[in-house]
Formats: sequence, structure tokens, C-alpha cells
Amino acid sequence: MEELRTLIKEGNAEETAGRIAALLESGVGPEAIMKEGIIAAMDEVGELFAAGEYFVPEMLIAAKAVKRGLEVLKPALVKSGMEPRGKVVMGSVKGDLHDIGKNLVIMTLEGAGFEVLDLGVDVPPAAFVDAVREHAPQVVGLSALLTTTMLSMKETIETLREAGLRDGVKVMIGGAPVTQEFADAIGADHYGPHATSAKDFALSVAGLKG
Repeated sequence: MEELRTLIKEGNAEETAGRIAALLESGVGPEAIMKEGIIAAMDEVGELFAAGEYFVPEMLIAAKAVKRGLEVLKPALVKSGMEPRGKVVMGSVKGDLHDIGKNLVIMTLEGAGFEVLDLGVDVPPAAFVDAVREHAPQVVGLSALLTTTMLSMKETIETLREAGLRDGVKVMIGGAPVTQEFADAIGADHYGPHATSAKDFALSVAGLKG
């Protein structure tokens, strides 16, 4: 398991997948691999990022290793009946076609054991409403890289409120031009300056550490 954590932290995607396959074949349970391997490794990556030893590129390659590893592990997790730690709906808001930040948050959340529904880019408020109705997530994540699309975040929150869904879900927002002041102004529950912050918020909403 220690080797698996090291492979993830170093961003070795194919080796991560191979190590998970080997652990499964040797009889290690998928839940143990998830908790002691993937989740523990991403916790360490988050700590390294917070300490200034890792930066966005290192987080990206670690997250990609997790994504590749989860492709191998997920069938075993489903078969074992392990429940996700929570459910999150993510998307880049209407008018915004950028997805690097969103994808990093998604991979970080999945590495922490969450089920994530990715709505993609240029997502209109109504699509977020439909996803909340259908999937009942605890958290909705809104991403924007352009100042011109930030107002779509406000529109999305207002549409959730008009649909009677706002009180049942927490909304986190993020992206290069987004600030805490803007989050407060539009009534978001959380502003995440980086992927680890978003993960920690989702964990806190789910009643776990964060």
C-alpha cells in the first residue's frame, strides 16, 4: 500500500493502475485500497500543496494517476457495495468553455472517495437544476475562468433558489477571477482558491474531516 501511495504522489498513472490490479489479485479488499491507498495518498498531496512543496502541475499528475487507478478499482468497489463518501455535481458555468480547474477538482474529489457528476462546460443554470433534482448531491461546484462568465454563477444560484432546491444543497465556486468577496455577494456557501479547498469543503459537508 505504501508503494501505491508513492506511485500516486509521483504521478505514475500506469504503474498506479498496475499496482492496484496486483493488490486486488492478491486479495486486498477494494475498500482498503481506496481508503489506505488512494484517499491517503491524496490527503498527503493536499498537505504537500498546503506546505508549498507541491504546485498545480504536481497536483494534476497525481490526480491523473488517481483517475487511472480508479478505472481499475471502480468495478471492484461496485461489486463490494462500498458507498461513496458523498455526491457532488460539477460544471463550468454558462458561457465558459474552460475545464482544467474543474477537472482537477473532480479528480481530487474522486480521489477522496466522492461520486462526481461532471456536467462539462458551458452549463446553463437549468442543467444544474435538473442534475440536483435527479441526483440529489450534497454539493454543487461552479467553475469560471472568465470575469465575463462569473455572473452565470449568480444566475445559477438564483435559479436553484427559484426551483426550491437551494436550501438542500451547498454551492461552492472557484476559478482564477473568483474571490471570497464575490462568493459572499452572490450567496455561495464556499469559495475554493484551489482543488484541496474544494475537497475539504465537500468532506465537511459530508460530515467527514476537512
